[in-house]
This record gives sequence, structure tokens and C-alpha cells, in this order.
Amino acid sequence: MVDALADVQRGKGGEYETFGVRGKRFGYYWPRTRTVGLKQLLSEQQALVSERPEVFEEQFTAGGFGWVVVHLEGIEADELSELVYEAWRLSAPEELVAAQPAPPRWASR
Repeated sequence: MVDALADVQRGKGGEYETFGVRGKRFGYYWPRTRTVGLKQLLSEQQALVSERPEVFEEQFTAGGFGWVVVHLEGIEADELSELVYEAWRLSAPEELVAAQPAPPRWASR
């Protein structure tokens, strides 16, 4: 899913994997807990957590963004793909977003 996005860099940090675009982080994956942390707008973070607290939890806020923890067993691939794309879009430079203006159709792959 992450690899379908332009210019993604992966990194390792202890027990988790990081995802960034042009030096800006937009996500984390923790295999042990089967969760991801994704950058979102503050309003989206609050909406996700309040609508489905069994799937989403507030991680932290930074620089006007709200990071959300996503429990992978509680989310469908198409919804996760949209959230990953949004996290990437919030971090990617304008020219990358213009070249990929919508989430990749990956859920059917």
C-alpha cells in the first residue's frame, strides 16, 4: 500500500518501521501490536477516534496535525488505503500530490 505512493522512504526504528516522503514522516508500523500511526488533520483525528474508538486512538498532535493509531484488525483495506494516502498527501510536496491526486486503487490487488 505504501509502496504504491511516490517517493516513499522506509526506515527502521527499534520495534517499528517508519514511512516518509522527502524527509517528512507520515506513518509508522508496529508489527508486534498490529497497528499503524498515521498523520491526519486534527479534525480527522478527532472524528475517527470519536466515531470508532475500538479501531482508532489518539497518538499525539504536532505542528497542527493529529496522529492517529489504527488497529489493523478493525479496518478494511480500502479505508486504510485512503488514510495512508491522506497521511502521505499531508507530507508530500505539491508536485508529487499533483502527479498522484487520488489514492491508488490497491484494495482489489
